[in-house]
Amino acid sequence: MNGLIAIIAIVAILLVAGTALGLIRRDRFSLRWLLVAAALVFVNDLLLTRGYGLIPRVLADSDWNWEGKALALLATLAIAALPAFGWRRVGLTLRQEPGSLKAAIPVALLYCAFFAALALAFPGDAPDAEAVAFQLTMPGFEEEPFYRGILLFALAQAFAGRVRFLGVDWHWGAILSCVMFGLAHAFGYSDGSFSFDPVIMALTAIPSLLAIWLVLRTRSLLLPVLLHNFGNAIGYLL
Repeated sequence: MNGLIAIIAIVAILLVAGTALGLIRRDRFSLRWLLVAAALVFVNDLLLTRGYGLIPRVLADSDWNWEGKALALLATLAIAALPAFGWRRVGLTLRQEPGSLKAAIPVALLYCAFFAALALAFPGDAPDAEAVAFQLTMPGFEEEPFYRGILLFALAQAFAGRVRFLGVDWHWGAILSCVMFGLAHAFGYSDGSFSFDPVIMALTAIPSLLAIWLVLRTRSLLLPVLLHNFGNAIGYLL
């Protein structure tokens, strides 16, 4: 129940903030696509939590959410295959935009340096094999196709206005997708009250913006997926 209340609040934040931004330029705003994005956020959380615990676990002895991540990933891939989306249009392609890798490499190195610095500053406990295996696969494979794939695509359709900055065309949807990613990690509900961790929000916002820049520049999720899994696992490997 706590998770359901938290995701309802997050979806409400998206709808209120998105509508407010859309009203600034009504002629470039699609409420229908904003509602689609809100539905995507809810469905993703529903599957990540295995229907808020209603779907039984397969790996009962595991400390990691393999089942929820797998369900959410399958749903993301199915949605990406719909005609309104399209795998290639949401970045599910190995093909990189011609000439983009030269610009992308420094950003990718900055991403790696950010997480390496965090790992050195905040060393964790020695991991087991399952922890390393999970962090090297599931976070990037599930979260990037969702947040930087179908969700970013839906929000890009909701906000047609574009501003050219640092070599890519930004829109309000890119910022909102970063906010959704940050809130998924920093916002919660328990014991009758909401909680918010601004430090976690900030630490997720930086790599999220870098990942969005990479997707917008390369037109592919390949680098964000690889970098996301590196960022999650580097703390265990150093």
